[in-house]
Amino acid sequence: MPIPIVNSIASWFLKKRFHQIDLFLKYPIEVQEELLFNLLQKAKYTEIGKAYDFGSIKTYREFSARVPITTYEDFEPQIERARKGESNIFWPTPIKWFAKSSGTTNAKSKFIPVTNDSLENCHYAASKDLLCMYLNNNPDANLFLGKSLRLGGSKQLYEENGTVFGDLSAILIDNMPFWAEYSSTPSNEVSLMGDWETKMQAIVNETIKENVTSLAGVPSWMLVLLNQVIETTGRNNLFEVWPNLEVYFHGGVNFDPYIEQYNNLLPKSDFRYYEIYNASEGFFAIQDRNENKELLLMLDYGIFYEFIPMDGYGSSDETVIPLSAVEQGKNYAIVITTNAGLWRYKIGDTVRFTSTNPYRIRVTGRTKHHINVFGEELIIENAETALRKVSHLTNAEIVDYTAAPIFMNGRDKGAHEWIIEFKNPPQDLNTFTELLDSALQDLNSDYEAKRFNNTTLNAPKVHHARENLFYDWLKHKNKLGGQHKVPRLSNTRDLLEELLQLNNIT
Repeated sequence: MPIPIVNSIASWFLKKRFHQIDLFLKYPIEVQEELLFNLLQKAKYTEIGKAYDFGSIKTYREFSARVPITTYEDFEPQIERARKGESNIFWPTPIKWFAKSSGTTNAKSKFIPVTNDSLENCHYAASKDLLCMYLNNNPDANLFLGKSLRLGGSKQLYEENGTVFGDLSAILIDNMPFWAEYSSTPSNEVSLMGDWETKMQAIVNETIKENVTSLAGVPSWMLVLLNQVIETTGRNNLFEVWPNLEVYFHGGVNFDPYIEQYNNLLPKSDFRYYEIYNASEGFFAIQDRNENKELLLMLDYGIFYEFIPMDGYGSSDETVIPLSAVEQGKNYAIVITTNAGLWRYKIGDTVRFTSTNPYRIRVTGRTKHHINVFGEELIIENAETALRKVSHLTNAEIVDYTAAPIFMNGRDKGAHEWIIEFKNPPQDLNTFTELLDSALQDLNSDYEAKRFNNTTLNAPKVHHARENLFYDWLKHKNKLGGQHKVPRLSNTRDLLEELLQLNNIT
């Protein structure tokens, strides 16, 4: 089909959708409030709807006073019942799909409900909107003359008790509408392969024969794939493989550490990068302008937003506010109520509003310290539990520690680097390191996936810190006493480099 016809059809859909987007741009608070009451009405006869009398709630004030803030741990019993086939607990329609991810307190993995409503009106709607916004900003784009190379999760879908769980990306691919499947590569069969190494080479073999015009996936995983494309083809850059490649849609982890490596693989000044903000719990925001990393908060995907100011988070002064009360420049933890049946649910992410007219955000991190450079979602609880277990096994005693990523460099894999001060050191630091790596894999399925056969992450590197290193660092920073402490995990190397230098480690 000639490009003028393709773009004319796309333009027709674009104009139709932009009328709806314009509605929430002009009336964001009204759109959000109407959405909330629609959710309440739809779920009023569910178990949770009856418990909090959703049908009688008429104002946001009543909603916020009556329905409690929840975490996954609070919600897990109801989710487990739904996974076993019970219905009408927190959403009126049967729930078949559960997106599996790690990072919870009580379990290796968490299972987020994915309803038909959230599939169609959130995740797939966002995919179409992303294309709409890109085409609106780039009317001469050749996107539809080729295919999008999508890189999904490495796990298969598993049936259990009549319900199905797996990576969100696998669920989306398995339920993909025909228009998306037709314009995507690799095939569903290859995309849903379980063994990551076999799958990666299969993706390379299949996609290098296609006319790929866009990329979509998490930066760390995509980088591994693209380097494998270069190695397999012997080409110097990706444009020698796919000459019509014009945009990379990315999300999931901070892109900044990867940008130089991508620029080396994609050496064109007019190549586009478009960021998205999505999670198992929903699709939240999209970059809606060229060369601007601010993300437009999407207000009509069946998600009602509330926010907790981070300056009071976790304290007796913690407050929860609606979208209408947020301020530009402040950090907030996100609370969501969704068409997947999550009610006033903390997702653990923090954002900063860069604009309130319209509402645009930047993702600033997590409510807890973590390392998530490669999609591994390593959190404090994982680290503390693993260190405690390994210390017991090796008769070691830890005074303090911190960890940070070793970023990918060309074809070199990433890793985690730790510096640990011991009161009683282990007899063999290499054994300690191996046990730590194994314990982290047991606790965190995302870390385990990235470590599998060193696919994305190499084994961790552990330094034995000298005595009083962390005390001396705090003293140097004038942070002795009070509430001051050394951050445990970080997505940057700034702290680690300072400690390594102070420890005289080269």
